[in-house]
Formats: sequence, C-alpha cells, structure tokens
Amino acid sequence: MRRVHYSGKYPRKFEEKYKEHNPEKYKETIEHVIAKGSTPAGMHISICVNEILDVLEIKPGERGLDCTLGYGGHTEKMLEKLCGEGHLVSLDVDTEESAKTLKRLRDKGYGENIFNVMNINFADLDKAANEYGKFDFVLADLGVSSMQIDNPERGFSYKIDGPLDLRLDRTKGVTAAERIMDMDADEIAGMLVENADEPYADEIAMAIVKARRIKPIITTTDLRRIIEDALKFLPKDEYKDAAKKSCQRSFQALRIDINHEYEVLYTLLEKLPDVMNEGGRVAILTFHSGEDRQVKKSFKAYKKSGDYLEIAEDAIRPSAKERNDNPRSKCAKLRWAKK
Repeated sequence: MRRVHYSGKYPRKFEEKYKEHNPEKYKETIEHVIAKGSTPAGMHISICVNEILDVLEIKPGERGLDCTLGYGGHTEKMLEKLCGEGHLVSLDVDTEESAKTLKRLRDKGYGENIFNVMNINFADLDKAANEYGKFDFVLADLGVSSMQIDNPERGFSYKIDGPLDLRLDRTKGVTAAERIMDMDADEIAGMLVENADEPYADEIAMAIVKARRIKPIITTTDLRRIIEDALKFLPKDEYKDAAKKSCQRSFQALRIDINHEYEVLYTLLEKLPDVMNEGGRVAILTFHSGEDRQVKKSFKAYKKSGDYLEIAEDAIRPSAKERNDNPRSKCAKLRWAKK
C-alpha cells in the first residue's frame, strides 16, 4: 500500500499521518511526537498508569474488568501484572477502535485464555460478571480516547472540521447535529450548564437557535463559529480565551448528552459492588467535575452502607511531570474503593 501524499514538509491532516498510525513500525516518529507533548494520531497515551496499578494491586491468577478498553494502554499494563495467570475482560461500545486494539493485543500474545473483549456499554458490566464471574479488580477510565478526539470523522473536537457526530457508538442513537436541531433554547442552555458548567449558556443557546433558522448546523466548524460569534460581546482581552473554553465545554456537554454519560455512569456505580469479590478493588479515572462528584458521592454512600470497606479520602492527580508531558491529563482525577 502506497503512503498518503501531502503538501509541505510535514503531514497536517489526520489521515495523512501514516507513520503515527503505525506506532510499531515507526517508533522513532512516535517518540518524537510524544516528546513534543503531543499525542500521535491514531493512538492514545494512557493516564495515571502507575497510580492505577498501585491502587489495584493486581496479583497473578486474579480476574479483572477493564470497563473502557480504548487504545488498550491500561489494559496491557494490567495484563502484564497477571503474568499469564488469571483473566481480564475489557468492555467498549466503540466497535471500530476496539477491533484494532484487540488485534494489537492478540499480536502481542494475549489469547482468549487470558483476555477477552465484549462490545457492550459499561452500564452492562453485570453481563460480564455473569459470563466470566465476579472480579478482583475493576478499572473505568472515563476519558474519551485520543483516537476518537483526533479523528475528524468522529466530530469530537471543535478544532478539526468534520461532521458534528460525537457518538461513541456510531451504529446507535442520534448525532449531535440531529440533537442540537431538536432542542429549544432552554433545553440547550440547561444542557450546557448541567454537563459543563458553561457560564455563557444562555447566550450560546440563543445563538444556536437563531443560526439554525438560517441553515442546519451539521459540522464541527458550524457549531464552533456560532459559539465564537455568540461571545463577541466580551472585551477583546478576554474574548480569545473565553471562546476557546466555551467551545471545549459546549462540545463536552453535547457529547455527554447524546451518549447519556451521566446515566451510564450512575448505573455503573450502582452495579459495581455486586460484580466485585470480597477484597476487590476499583479505580475510576474522571475528567470533569460532574463525573468526579458522582463517583465521590457513590463511594461515600456505599462505604456508609458497608458495601465498601475503604475509599479514597481525596482524589489522586497526575504528577506534575505527567501533566507537563501529556496536556490531556491535566484535568484527570483518580478515585478508588475496596470492597
């Protein structure tokens, strides 16, 4: 297969970065991209790996559940801890990316005897427990994988032009473009506040309703420009930074809404104690305040009821070095509980 041709010295578009899409073959390129503080296209840099392994205390022979397979970085490290004994099952609704990850891990020697993937939502983790038995350790990394964020076809990033989709599973549900055309101004503003604490929710909501009367909002660029225009009333010295943050928050709010992320997380937290063995450990990595509040509240309630023996008193944050090396780790918080 011939490499993708591109203009200029370096590839700029996601699909042109053929070396970054093949990390096994072009390790020097990958190392160079990571050293610059960037994430190579087509892959994901796992966050808080050592902190998660410390919390989970994985031992050979144990049975584990990875609720969010993604690129498989955490998964591979957990498999290494099992030393060929025990079993790990990973869940992921994204059939496109999970198939790629499964192949990578199979090629590294992790067969069905020790590792399996189920394409189900992590709200259905009880189905995994029914099939494989209760678990000694559980991980849920609630972040969206870099492969999804950086792929313009997925519509997760306001920085890249593409269809306004934002679905984690593109075979189900409505797109963000369809959803945003179906809500009134109050619903849009409420979503922005509830899912992202957006301070300019009313202004953005009104701008969206006004813009869609003229033409449908179908691309990430369409929505970004509407948000930017809605904040033009701000002073010049505040505008650029405020517009950037409002774009980030608005896209986050939409993603949470169409993927029902809060409802799914609530169900996960509710079912967790029943799928864990006595002495089991769970680690949950969150990336915004709404998720962290939900996890913290659930862990406290289950400790009070006696379902958890011990919980994290405070959230664990990535190290200063990790936050510097991987900017996408800056807002991460890790909480744990033991049954």
